[in-house]
Amino acid sequence: MFAVPDNTIALAEKPVLRHPVRVALEYAADRDRWRDLLRYDPDQRFFTLITRADEQEIWLMGWLPGQHTDLHDHAHSTGAFTVVSGSLTETVARRAPDGRAVTELHALTAGQSRVFGPGYVHQVRNEGPDPAISIHVYRSGGRAMRPYHLDPVTGPVRD
Repeated sequence: MFAVPDNTIALAEKPVLRHPVRVALEYAADRDRWRDLLRYDPDQRFFTLITRADEQEIWLMGWLPGQHTDLHDHAHSTGAFTVVSGSLTETVARRAPDGRAVTELHALTAGQSRVFGPGYVHQVRNEGPDPAISIHVYRSGGRAMRPYHLDPVTGPVRD
């Protein structure tokens, strides 16, 4: 046990200092925050901004089977995304230290998250038979997406 001086003040939490996975999981668990925003678009993946504050943006995405992003990075942004329901597959593309192209596949189901930072090149897609929902958190630059293509020898190349 220790004594706390009478003049001790608890500072308010700064949401931007919380890990983006924690923020994404919090929003994923609180469906009342975004339930009325969710839509599915048969022509393209659905996305809408839930909130923007404290240098971060939280986005809701709805994915019908077969919908996907192109290969991209998020410029200078850092962040994370969490699968709320359904399943998504993330392909990460990078150049190995020896210069060769490397791709990694990550199958994600409800409750699983992935983190990204500047220069993190990936593609996300719904390969499953059911719709999927995900929450995405972006910091320091927002949802900007820079396109890439995959050179089979040297790895991701910015378009």
